[in-house]
Amino acid sequence: MLFPAVLLIYLLGLLGVGLVKSRQVTTQAGFSLAGRGLGPFVLTGTLLATWTGTGSIFGLAEEGYTVGLPALLVPLSTALGLVVLAFLCTRVRARGRYTLQDILEERFGPAARVLGTLTLVLAYLVIVSYQLRAAESVLRRTLETSGMFGAGEVSTTTLLILVAVAIAGYTALAGLMSIALTDTFNGVLMGLGLILALPVVWSAVADAPQVVASATGAGTSGLVFAPLGALPESARQLGGHYSLFDILSRTLPLFLLVIGDANLHQRFLAAKSDRAARLAVLCLIPSVLVLDAIIILVAVGGSVLLPGLESPGPIVLELGLTVLPPLLGAVLVASILAIIVSTADSYLLASSTSLVRDVYQRFVRRTASEAELLRAARVVVGLLALIAVVVALGDEEFFSVALFAYTIYGVGITPPLLAALFWKRATPAGAVTSMLAAVTCAVTWRNLELGPWAAARMGLPEGSSVDAVVPSVIVAVVLMIVVSLVTKPRDPAPDPAPDPAPEPAP
Repeated sequence: MLFPAVLLIYLLGLLGVGLVKSRQVTTQAGFSLAGRGLGPFVLTGTLLATWTGTGSIFGLAEEGYTVGLPALLVPLSTALGLVVLAFLCTRVRARGRYTLQDILEERFGPAARVLGTLTLVLAYLVIVSYQLRAAESVLRRTLETSGMFGAGEVSTTTLLILVAVAIAGYTALAGLMSIALTDTFNGVLMGLGLILALPVVWSAVADAPQVVASATGAGTSGLVFAPLGALPESARQLGGHYSLFDILSRTLPLFLLVIGDANLHQRFLAAKSDRAARLAVLCLIPSVLVLDAIIILVAVGGSVLLPGLESPGPIVLELGLTVLPPLLGAVLVASILAIIVSTADSYLLASSTSLVRDVYQRFVRRTASEAELLRAARVVVGLLALIAVVVALGDEEFFSVALFAYTIYGVGITPPLLAALFWKRATPAGAVTSMLAAVTCAVTWRNLELGPWAAARMGLPEGSSVDAVVPSVIVAVVLMIVVSLVTKPRDPAPDPAPDPAPEPAP
């Protein structure tokens, strides 16, 4: 009963924080930006908890379990993106807006705002959906391992609705005012659980005589991890290597997403000063690198201790439930749920903020009162959570779905955002064409499974594939440049919706 009790206390604690902080939220600025008063410590915590989600604890773990130590290359793209973001955050803050779509419209007109909102909501709903699916799997395995329910006794839909109600409930109550505080706690909890788990897992691995680590000249990384005898002959090589296109497909979506991620920029806009924003992102870089590396190393160790898993994404969860000592396992399981929840609530909030600010307030109710906007934001959080539940009942993969969602957002938002901030010659026609073409290319490329076809035409080894991010980002950049050069720039326009005064910080 230890594991379910810990998770229940955690979820009830979230709702409690939401109820308490909801009394302090009376305006859109308080709900969406926590009154623009977050200091560097809270800001770093909420940034870390927001970025480290299911894509890390399930996606990176799946990659580490399957590929081995070469998976350590993947987090480097996030770190590089955060370095760029450290220089970008103050420029975004200087615009003084609520959303990135405000900036897009300021430079490229209403069409860019609408397309940016649609792209954001499409990608973020996919991201929220697999956060919910991951939370559902945590609850299911916890209940089954504790003997409270047998396998299959509780429906997937029931558990998905349960976690969606809990996450959407406390998000809708106080928005970023409550999320910023719980994310700080979540960041500490996830770090503690993973740091404590790593040496225990690898001490168990060290006792397994069938494990060897060797370096070869194969592949890009030259790193191989091979647990001998743990699997059939055809599957003994858990180590591996990445081709150039493997590296691009795993790193480029993350790099593009982190630069233009509305969640991260929303945190920067909520910072009390430029110095706090820059300090937070500089602290975030080593934090993300260390945490992602620990997740991968724990998963690699898990590939030895629990070999042959058909679905290796939840390997860290399985280690917590079946391998680690009960108390440490409970901390690790709670930290996994914290990782999932802290990302799901942030993407729900960002989607709600964008729809209310960029669609409802901009085009439907320009004269809406603060109370009306606050009610609308809360209702939209609930509706988006319901849609995410429906989406979550689909694809059961984690890493590939995460990368595709990152690709959609990265190619659709990041190029026009960078053009808006740094290229005065960029035009509305160039931005809109770039956004439409890039997202269309990504969706078409994936749905028609053109990756293997393109690899074959390029003479790449059999089994290779060109990920959708490669042609999509090329299309986005080329069209942005070419169309902008042959069309007229837009005259600067005033801010379409004035911003109210900030609320006090939490």
